[in-house]
Amino acid sequence: MHDDFYQMYLEEMKAITPCTQEENTQLLNDAAAGNEGAKKRLIEGNLEAALKCAKEYDGKGVLLTDLVAEANMALTMAVTEFLTDAGDGDFEGFLAARMKAALDLAVEEQQSAKQTGEELAARVNVLQTVSQMLAKELGREATVEELADKMKMTAGEVKDIMKMAMDAMSMNAENADLEDLAGGEGIEITGAEDGEE
Repeated sequence: MHDDFYQMYLEEMKAITPCTQEENTQLLNDAAAGNEGAKKRLIEGNLEAALKCAKEYDGKGVLLTDLVAEANMALTMAVTEFLTDAGDGDFEGFLAARMKAALDLAVEEQQSAKQTGEELAARVNVLQTVSQMLAKELGREATVEELADKMKMTAGEVKDIMKMAMDAMSMNAENADLEDLAGGEGIEITGAEDGEE
């Protein structure tokens, strides 16, 4: 699906003539004088630069379509910022720096989200193991407080892990993709008493 959108985008890009450096200079002057059409053409004529910048980040954990969207948003904001704040500097360099900063942030956020997901999966797995162990020892399901004591955590922290695991399972169920959670095995959280979240 993402490939279809990307291919459509590439087709649309063929109809847009990239701005030359001279055209950028003229459009900057016109846009600074309040010509909205010049500003629009300035953004549109530099979309190819945004696309090239986005392609440099392909394979770093973010979908190319998302990278293109980030670069395009950064381009739009950079043009506005350049017109209002930067003034007479190197326009192309300014655009490139803003787009690269936005793409670096997108990649960093994706890696952070992935790491957070992995940490959550690890915590859920430990909680599940401890829950099963306590159930065998006690001959019943452990309470949240018993789980917290065994894991050297607060009851609130255990409840948070349970809630995050249930939220993750719920989202996966909506997407009919339960196999991804915890390496292909469903996670069963035990130990929550009725009425406790």
